[in-house]
Amino acid sequence: MLLSEFIKEAVSALERLYPVPEARSLVNLLCEHELGVKSYTHIIEPQYLVPDNKLEDMSAAIDRLAMGEPIQHIIGSAPFCGRSFKVTRDVLIPRPETELLVNEAVKEILRLRSERGEGSSVRVLDLCTGSGCIAWTLALPPAMAEVVAVDVSEKALEVASSQLFGHEIEESAYARPLFVQGDVLDTDQDFEYGPFDLILSNPPYIKESEKPLMRSNVLDYEPSIALFVSDDDPLLFYRAVAKWAERFLREGAMGIVEINEALGAETMALFRDAGFRELRLIKDFYNKNRFVSFRK
Repeated sequence: MLLSEFIKEAVSALERLYPVPEARSLVNLLCEHELGVKSYTHIIEPQYLVPDNKLEDMSAAIDRLAMGEPIQHIIGSAPFCGRSFKVTRDVLIPRPETELLVNEAVKEILRLRSERGEGSSVRVLDLCTGSGCIAWTLALPPAMAEVVAVDVSEKALEVASSQLFGHEIEESAYARPLFVQGDVLDTDQDFEYGPFDLILSNPPYIKESEKPLMRSNVLDYEPSIALFVSDDDPLLFYRAVAKWAERFLREGAMGIVEINEALGAETMALFRDAGFRELRLIKDFYNKNRFVSFRK
């Protein structure tokens, strides 16, 4: 089968669930993963054939996409900050918006290292680490921080600790993140790994009442424990982060959290009332309130 024909038929099969540009993007990702081709290969090589030994698997993958399964689960990975991260149904799929949180963190890490001198250690605490995409990105170049990452889910920590960056660690002698199982909401637990220069968190922040607004491919395939909080207490995790920051952040150190776009003012007020300063409300690519940063 010609690649161009496969793409045309696959996009048509997905149009019921996705806008055409998104459907085409999903098919291109699948083709790149399975065949190593570019999104334009079928144009510059119109006679390119999908190998028979690949066609059955690729057609089955399109059927899974048409049922709403995320492409990241089908190919087993998701891009984040220039690297490919293993994902399963036990972790959230990394979102492009969260890369902005990492960018802010990298700037702070490099600033601290510039002040302290090359080779100095900068210690980072990542709460609700999930896939470990934040932790690994900050442990590897260019940040090269010393990272401790916490999650309540044993299965999520298995995914995070099995990310395939060991070769970078071995070749460059950078510190591997330390993954620790713990309940972020248990703010009085024994925790021997502080203090830290930076605390980060992308906690559950979607209110239960917002479920009807979400796509089925998120609701059906990503872990609810990492997504949702009760409408009665939507800032539950941020109060916990504030207590972790109070206990383990060095004086003058920074925190950054990803937030519900509808709760920017409330999240800012929570950290202000907890005694933190230099609060900033940071917007994402879509000009939505997405992060709050603060200093101790």
